[in-house]
Amino acid sequence: MTEWNVVAKLRIMPEGVDTDFEAVKKQLEKIVGDKAKIHSMEIKPIAFGLKSLEANILFNDKQGGFEDIESKVREISGVGEVETLDINRL
Repeated sequence: MTEWNVVAKLRIMPEGVDTDFEAVKKQLEKIVGDKAKIHSMEIKPIAFGLKSLEANILFNDKQGGFEDIESKVREISGVGEVETLDINRL
């Protein structure tokens, strides 16, 4: 079993108000796969009906791969922007 020692918080902004966050969540789970583990995901209101998806992802810094995950999230249909809000050691 992999020992997770880092948590990264991502804010995923949609292309528009009609983005299907459930589909984005499923794609995120596929992207993370065995490289990391999703600790939590939460949809948060921004303004004027716009929402974002905030995801806390656990990974091992010795294995790396977070940059790869982040770049693949940017390619998900319906995703406008991806921002790393925070990275902390556990």
